Amino acid sequence: MIEVRHSPVHGYGVFALRRIRKGTTVIEYLGDRISHEEADERYSDKDAKDNHTFLFTVDAKTVIDAGRNGNEARFINHGCDPNCESGIMTKRVFIEAIRTIQPGEELVYDYQIQRDPDDPDDVDEIFACRCGAASCRGSMLEPKKQRRGKSGARKRQAKRRAGADDRRAKAKRDASTRRNAGTRRNAGTRRNAGTRRNAGTRRRAGVKRARPGRPSPRARR
Repeated sequence: MIEVRHSPVHGYGVFALRRIRKGTTVIEYLGDRISHEEADERYSDKDAKDNHTFLFTVDAKTVIDAGRNGNEARFINHGCDPNCESGIMTKRVFIEAIRTIQPGEELVYDYQIQRDPDDPDDVDEIFACRCGAASCRGSMLEPKKQRRGKSGARKRQAKRRAGADDRRAKAKRDASTRRNAGTRRNAGTRRNAGTRRNAGTRRRAGVKRARPGRPSPRARR
């Protein structure tokens, strides 16, 4: 169904040997199944400017390192206009065609590599995408979260103020409906700040992992 050869996108790539119908499970992403901590340890001396990664996140506990005992799936390149997508079924990662792929066409899927709070300023340049698609976002990293505009914030603030005014007016009209101060929730019952995720458990910046897409409905060939 597929073969590995040199790619115009980057290094080696995976190409279709025959027509692959939409919905076909092309290949499973294989490699050593390790913890995130072990992945960090394996690549602790990795250069922060090195954008080469075979790590694939399965869940919060497991990473697949296709750099060891991996198969052809590790050579599938990133593309911003993908013809494939990754999905998880029973904690296994499969690459599935999301449209019909013609013979000779290169297989690509969106890596959506995770961003970290302590990434360098030039992280998008380090993980630059060269897929050449018209919709290319220029990076193999997951899209940045869009900040809401000031105008939207002003509208929400005005709405909150209007709601507060309505509540105060209602309270004045019927004082008996006011909530008894003694029934208020005790501040001590608030969620303990100590239950937040410890910053020390953050994954090491520079050791990047691809993220899976939607769950795969069923592996089929």
